[in-house]
This record gives sequence, C-alpha cells and structure tokens, in this order.
Amino acid sequence: MKHFLRIFEYIWPQRKSVVVIVATVVLISILFAFSYATISPLLTVMMGSEGIHGWMDRKICQHRYDMKFYVPDSVDIVNSSDSSAAYRLRITSIDEKSSAYQAGLRKEDWIIDIDGVSVNEQGKASIPLLLDVLATVPENEIVKIRYNRINDEGVVEKLPLEFKAAKKPFYANLAQKALSYVPRDETRKDKLNAILFIIIVMMFVTFIRCICKYVHDYLLQKVVDVSLTNMRNDMFSRALNMEVGFFSSEGASDTVSRMIRDTDATGRGIKLVFGKALLEPAKALGLLVFALISAPKITLIFVSCAPAMFWVIAKLGKKMSKATRRSLESWSVMLAKLEESIAALRIVKVYGRQDHERERFRSVNQTLLKYYLKIAKVDALTPQLLEILGMIGGSIGIMFGAYWVFSGEIDAPQFLTLMIILGTIAESFRKTSDVWNKVKQADAAAERVYKVLDQGTEYEADNAVELSPIRNKIVFNNINFTYPGNETPSLKSVNLTIRAGEKVALVGPNGSGKTTLASLLPRFYNPDNGTITFDGVDIKQATLASVRAQIGLVTQNTMTFKDTIANNIGYGKLGATREEIIDAAKRAYAHDFIKQLPKGYDSIIGEASSGFSGGQLQRIAIARAIVSNPAILIFDEATSQVDAESETKIHIAIEDLMQGRTSIIIAHRFSTILKADTIAVFDEGKIRAIGTHEELVKSCPLYNALYETQIIK
Repeated sequence: MKHFLRIFEYIWPQRKSVVVIVATVVLISILFAFSYATISPLLTVMMGSEGIHGWMDRKICQHRYDMKFYVPDSVDIVNSSDSSAAYRLRITSIDEKSSAYQAGLRKEDWIIDIDGVSVNEQGKASIPLLLDVLATVPENEIVKIRYNRINDEGVVEKLPLEFKAAKKPFYANLAQKALSYVPRDETRKDKLNAILFIIIVMMFVTFIRCICKYVHDYLLQKVVDVSLTNMRNDMFSRALNMEVGFFSSEGASDTVSRMIRDTDATGRGIKLVFGKALLEPAKALGLLVFALISAPKITLIFVSCAPAMFWVIAKLGKKMSKATRRSLESWSVMLAKLEESIAALRIVKVYGRQDHERERFRSVNQTLLKYYLKIAKVDALTPQLLEILGMIGGSIGIMFGAYWVFSGEIDAPQFLTLMIILGTIAESFRKTSDVWNKVKQADAAAERVYKVLDQGTEYEADNAVELSPIRNKIVFNNINFTYPGNETPSLKSVNLTIRAGEKVALVGPNGSGKTTLASLLPRFYNPDNGTITFDGVDIKQATLASVRAQIGLVTQNTMTFKDTIANNIGYGKLGATREEIIDAAKRAYAHDFIKQLPKGYDSIIGEASSGFSGGQLQRIAIARAIVSNPAILIFDEATSQVDAESETKIHIAIEDLMQGRTSIIIAHRFSTILKADTIAVFDEGKIRAIGTHEELVKSCPLYNALYETQIIK
C-alpha cells in the first residue's frame, strides 16, 4: 500500500474539495439511515394501532427510561379476551440501572394509570396517552404511576409507584415538534395523513441526499482528473530529464504504458477510495448505528462474521496485487510488440513472416490473458465468500429475532424494518467486497508509476557553470564507457582533440564506438571515467543547457514531430521567424518541395513522419540544424537517406553550414568525409589511427580496407 498512499501528494493540493467530499459522505450516510428509519413508523401506522405519535413516544420512553413496552396491534385487541389490553402498558424489558427499576418496576408489570392524565369514559387512560405523558414529562420531575403485578399467589395487585423522570434523548424535542403538525387522533383519515407526512419527509430527505450525491460525484471525479493530469505532467517532465540509458534498458513502450494505462489504474483507485470505499461503509455505519439502537443483540449477532470477512479480503488482496503487477508488465510487453510489428509491417510482409509474428503476438497475448483470468478468479470469488459469511450471520440473527418477536421483546414492524436495514448493510458490504482487491491493483499500478517518478534525472553539478561558446578546443581524455546493462565497454581509453572550427570525421566498422563517442558530447550519457572538456572546462561540471545550446544534431534516423513543417524546422530555435525558417529550408534544398505542397510550410507532418520521403525528412532535419545556428555540429550518417540527385547540393549546403563551426561527421560514404580536416579510425571501442585521408590510406590498413570496401561507391 505504500506506493498507493504516495498518490495523496497529488490529492493534498485539492484538500478543500476532499473536505467537501467527506462532508457529503457523512451527510449522505445520515440521510440514508434516516430514510430507512422511516420504514418502521410507516409499517407501524399501516399495520398497528398506536399511530405515528404513539410509535415515537414509545421510542422516546424506551431510550429515556431504559424500558421496552408491548403495544398490541388491532388483531391482538380484537382476538384478546382481555378488554383492557388497549388501556395498559406491559413492560417487556427494563434495565436494572434505570430509575424506574430502582423504584420497583419489573418486567411483565402493567402500567395502568399516570397522575394527571385525562381518562376516557370508563376511567381508563389509553396506551397512546400513557406514552405521551411518559415521553413529555419534564426532566427530574416525579412521575406517579399505578401498575398491576401478579403476585406469587396469582392475584393481580394494583400498586402505586414514584420515580424521577430521566433526561430526554437528543432527538426527542425535534421529533415531537415535527409531529406536532400531524393530528394525534387515530381515525382512518388521520392515519392516512400520518402516512402522507412520512412519505413527504422521505421525499425531502431523498432530494437533499441526491443533491449531496451529485456534489460528491462531481468533486470526486474532478479530484481524480486533476490528480492524474498533474501526475502525467510530472511523469512526462521526469521522462524528459531522465538519462537516455533508462529508455535503452526499460524501453519507451513500457514508459508510455506507465504514463497512460498505469496512471488510469491509479486514478480508479483514488476514485474507489473516496467513492465506494468511503460512501458504502459510511452508509452501512449509519444504518448500523440505528440498528444497534433499535436491537443491539440481533445486530451484534449479524456483524459477528465481520472478522472472518476482513480475513478473507486480506488474503485475496495479496493474490490480486501480485496478479495485477504481472498483468501490467505483460501489457507493456504486448504494447511494445504491437508497435514493433506495425512499424516493421513492410518487412514482415515482404519476407512472408506473418505467421511468425502472429505466433509471437499470440504468446504475449496468452501471457496477459493468464494474469487477467487470475484477477477475474479473485474478483469472482470474493463477493461469493462474503455473501456466504453474511448469510450465516443473518440466518442466526433471524432465528434469534423471531424468538424475541414471539416473546414480545420487539414488535413485528420493528423486526421487519431491522431485517431490511441489516439486508441493506449486507448489500453495502457486498458492494465494497472488491474494494480491497481494486486498491491492491491500484497499488501495483502506482508502484510502476513511481518507478518513473523516482527515477534519477540527468546529473548536473550543484555549482554547475555556464559554458561560453567554444573558442579553443574539445578534448576527450582517456574516455571509457559501458552502456547500462552491458558488460563489455563500448569505449576504451579514447583520447581525441578537436580544435574549434575543425571538421573531424569518425570512421570504422559498425559498433566500433563512433556514435557512442558523439553521444557523450551532448551528455546523453556520462563516461565511466575520463573527462570531456570545452576550452579546459569539464562539461560534467557545466550546466546541461549551456552544453547542449552549442550543439546541432542531424542523425541517420530522422525524427520529426506531428506538427507543421515550419514548426519542425523552427524547433531548434525558440521564436524562430518565418523568414529564418524559409532561409534555412532553402539552404537545405527543402524549399522547392515544401512550396509545392497545398499548405506549404503549414503542411502537417503525419504520425511516424508519414507522407514524406526519407530524403525530404532528412533535408527538413538539416534545415532545423541550420536554424539553430550551433557552434558544434554532429552529423551521424546525415545524408544516408538523401537521393543521389540531391546529395551534391546538400553537401554544398553542409559545407557552407560547417564553415567556422566545429563539426563531427560520422559517415561511411567517402564523399561525406573526404574534406574532413582530421579523420579518427575506430575499431572495437578504440581509436586505432588519426590523420588526414592521404596519411591514413598509406599508414592504416583498417582505414585502407574501409576505403576500398565501404567508402568508395
């Protein structure tokens, strides 16, 4: 969970919204519980004889005096042989600590009269009137009652008794004031009015709850979206500042997968925590409090299975986390395979390797399917196990509840309401049964996200200096370098001096270290040991910006952006004018084909540079280097994609561009390196010889072999 918890650093700036979200959850849970609390009085009014006032007074007395009373319904009164059943209160339960118990009242006593109560024609106070007096008597006032008790001889005794009125429960005054608008009479019309009143209250509560739910859902989605947006921004910024070696070892596709798929999974976790994981338990808690107040013993029996449920959730959550982590890794592998196959589709088709690629993709896809099925198995198993445990607890609770109904300890409407409430609580827990699994999934995704966010950035010294434009020389001094993850060094004790304004060509077999050495100059990598200096200043002690501001780069693999041609050419200089862009295009011999396009310089270069030939793209890249006006130029097979017709003109443009600039040329074509001031011959990571073309042809067998087999065309 430690990775998922770190996400809250993106949530904290939105803490005001989070406070509102939590507040709405609390309010929703209270209103939700209140909605269910109205079921019992509704059923009582519809099924019983006491009415809504009597029901509320009985609840107040129950909590005020720690006593429970049996109130007969209409059927009981009709079928009863005792005509006085409707005019006395039978005590079904009384707490030994209550003032009434201390005064002498006991279970199964019958309260028949209270001083000061108006009586009917027969001289008997009805049950509603008795409850009304007990509920409304001021606190600490002496209550005088008369009650019946059957003595040991079976004789009914009429006894007087006094006790002090206890404090009213917190809801009493508010409930009594609300019910003052409902008639106390028990006629059919009055009961219908009472039912209407309850329904109106339910509608009002539902309306307020829906407004709160809307606010909750909107703010929650806003918090998630803003958090993910900021997270992706940070990931992209971190990726731009990470060492190039990270992408060589981890792969660009995997990083893209982390930025898109893994952040989405993380966002779902955030939404779950502040949504279902917060709202459903809060609703269940509100109902649970009401259930505990109404019937604590039944409720405690029902929730006795909770520890077993938490144990099941924890065990399955571990399996979910492991399967999710593996599935995300497999997803990134599949994404890489897709990109590779689509990019190389022409090669696949021309060599007829569709079946081979299909089988490779099927293997990767099957691995992903395996982990998805593991996740599905845990997802499917969790709610079923929890439902079984809940049913066990619920069944036991129903059995005990039925017994207590028959014994008169609780009434039937109350028991029915309690079953509805406990069923709703169970449903809330069922809805949250997958929360822990989903959070573990989000934690696994967050772990991959933070592997990018925690990745170190390119090294820059604390007191890095700003380099001035090079005036003297560049010196590679005893350079050794090994690519991350490799064991064999790519450069071994390389020493090379390049004077300012000099053209230096690097030649040698493929993999001999030419491009690697050029990659160290803009500090894409740092050497294992040795130094690279500009005018005597170690570039490792200089700011990255001041080093790279002096360098222009044109590579064999031309990179363009999905943007206009003008923006691609002007990319090398912030704020480049249209005149500078057009001038650079002319010098790179790109202007002629650009102006023939329907939108000219505003034409869009498509995704993966679609719509343009390799030669056209290479000339756009050369124009980009011209616009940047660098002090140092690096040409890595810069004319390899240029057609023969344009090559001569481009060489003239390059020669013009290189005038007065320090240039490093990596090429196999003789025409490209012939005019270099110095040529360095590489082989197996070492410089074997340095000199001019004429000198090397005579003195270096390796160069002479390259000259005869590779350079001359």
